[in-house]
Amino acid sequence: MINNKRILIGLLTGAILGVFCIIGVGARIGYENYIFLIGMWYNRVVMGLLIGLADNIQITKGHKNVLLRGALLGLIVSSAIFISTEFRDVPSFFAGIVYGVIIDFVASKYGKNK
Repeated sequence: MINNKRILIGLLTGAILGVFCIIGVGARIGYENYIFLIGMWYNRVVMGLLIGLADNIQITKGHKNVLLRGALLGLIVSSAIFISTEFRDVPSFFAGIVYGVIIDFVASKYGKNK
């Protein structure tokens, strides 16, 4: 069964973290390339959606599952930006892995159906 609450929380968390990505990337490369910055934000929103949908994916048991699943899905989604920058935007790639863990933690904690 799809957990709409978890999906919404994942999307919102991804959107919020995407704003932090825009700030971080903009501080490093400038804000002139706003299409890239929007793409960065959108990447984090997609990450939130994917993690929101991943409620029943079990990699391991317990709290470790949230950490590993979030890191793995963050790595997969962040790879799109990393590849598109010809493997140059290393900070955004690793931030995406960390953001994946954060999104999964928040979605798992607050996205439970009652």
